[in-house]
Amino acid sequence: MLTIFQIKTELTRFIEMTPKNHVDKLALYDAPLVAVAAADDPLFARMQQPDAVGAGHWLPSDWLPGARSIVSYFLPFSAAVRQANRAAGMPAREWMIGRYEGEQCNAALRAHMVAWFNAHGAQAVAPSSDPRLTVVDRRSNWSERHVAHIAGLGTFSLSRSLITQQGSAGRLGSFVLDLPLEATSRAYSSREEYCSHCGACIYRCPPLAITEQGKDNAVCAGYLDRVLARFQPRYGCGKCQTGVPCEAQIPVKRED
Repeated sequence: MLTIFQIKTELTRFIEMTPKNHVDKLALYDAPLVAVAAADDPLFARMQQPDAVGAGHWLPSDWLPGARSIVSYFLPFSAAVRQANRAAGMPAREWMIGRYEGEQCNAALRAHMVAWFNAHGAQAVAPSSDPRLTVVDRRSNWSERHVAHIAGLGTFSLSRSLITQQGSAGRLGSFVLDLPLEATSRAYSSREEYCSHCGACIYRCPPLAITEQGKDNAVCAGYLDRVLARFQPRYGCGKCQTGVPCEAQIPVKRED
């Protein structure tokens, strides 16, 4: 029977060894964080409520009949990727490489791990690489951020990024498995517990999509579309995830 230690070891080995984690001399990701959720965790059903992701969000068993566990991981961007994007103005080239080539690396990681799980006698599905993944009105039927939150990787920020132990600047992924792995305990009790609500991301956002009430996803998406039109196939922004207290750690809360 596979263990979470073995799974994390293989995820880390792939990131350390794959040439896809480097573009020229730029390293994209540091070692991943990994957590596990039980497939029958009631929070998955909660995701189908209108004030969460919505009715279109699939349950683990929709992806894999007989699902027992979900392995969620966070790939922190390297210091080089993060630091380049701290400057004001347009998204840094390094950040857009991290977003575009970095997601190609992430997709290769998902394919590798599904084959690895199968070789170890487990059925596995990576929803973000599955042809059944759909996006309607910019909402997918499998939200990696919400899945990571359920698994115990972190909580949401004012900008709707996920703040993990290694901050919010990075990429996410997950696998639905038929293995009965022990679930990771959630070290938080509310969905925005790690956010200090310092407001730094408000002033970092180029299209002014973030306010004290949260983020306007349509404004954010429209800006990303304009960046893509200018720099395609690369794109991205990430200003709200860099140059802020939650860039690479859980921020210190303000004292009232």
